[in-house]
Amino acid sequence: MDIKIDDVTGSKVAELVREHLHSMSLISPPESIHALNLDELKRPEMTFWSAWEEDELVGCGALKELDGLHGEIKSMRTSSSHLRKGVAKRLLQHIIEEAKQRGYRRLSLETGSMASFEPARSLYASFGFQYCEPFSDYTDDPNSVFMTKEL
Repeated sequence: MDIKIDDVTGSKVAELVREHLHSMSLISPPESIHALNLDELKRPEMTFWSAWEEDELVGCGALKELDGLHGEIKSMRTSSSHLRKGVAKRLLQHIIEEAKQRGYRRLSLETGSMASFEPARSLYASFGFQYCEPFSDYTDDPNSVFMTKEL
């Protein structure tokens, strides 16, 4: 698997981000959707990676700099045709290593509280993320859970 920084302009990446936003809209109320669109992923505080197996896009993930010591994981998504193949695990490892190289002391994330998000929560917990209070601009929301990891 080749994980590379991506400028979010390719058609395959755009389609995966659209798929991600669409699936979030099916399982979360609009006010609880914190997934980012293509323009938001291009902001200066964001670094976006795409994961490829040859010419096939298998997943993506992003890291948002909240401040010089704290980052947020965003837009983790595995292509539906590559689920349960370790794509998310590899992307998460990559993002954690990048956060450490940047000197971040903490890495946090928001994900859904519904049963469909259980695989994501289990993955994050397996990497040492623990449940926490809302961070940054988030507020308490019954449809969200917040997790953090000291680096």
